[in-house]
Amino acid sequence: MTTTVRQILEGKGKGKAIFAVSPSATVFEALQCMQANDIGGVLVTEGEHLRGIFTERDYARKVTLQGKASKEIKVSEVMTANVLTISPSQTIDDVLEMMTENRIRHLPVVEKGKMAGVITIGDAVKAVIAEQKATIEHLESYISGDLGN
Repeated sequence: MTTTVRQILEGKGKGKAIFAVSPSATVFEALQCMQANDIGGVLVTEGEHLRGIFTERDYARKVTLQGKASKEIKVSEVMTANVLTISPSQTIDDVLEMMTENRIRHLPVVEKGKMAGVITIGDAVKAVIAEQKATIEHLESYISGDLGN
């Protein structure tokens, strides 16, 4: 059975909190949010609407390397605006394909137009490992004839 995005979010427990800043927040404020929550990216929202995502990669490439000041520049000026999203019904295979093809590490989950969470590359790897472990255990039980027959 293939793991769904919904199952991954349910398994995150406290880790399924959605951290966001407004487009008018400074880059410094976004970095403070990321540091305080030990995360590598923060969603950029206006009300319930997703406007973008700001990640460590955005900071490195669009702020630091451009010589901009994080306390002066707004997140809206350097965020990634065209954010790919995924639905809770999609699978871990869909997540990995999107992340690999688009070279991203954070994938917002949207259900019925509302934010449901964020799947990270770490979440994806953890889900794949759990799937493989379950498959191995099942095969070992099958080989040893211990399937409850």
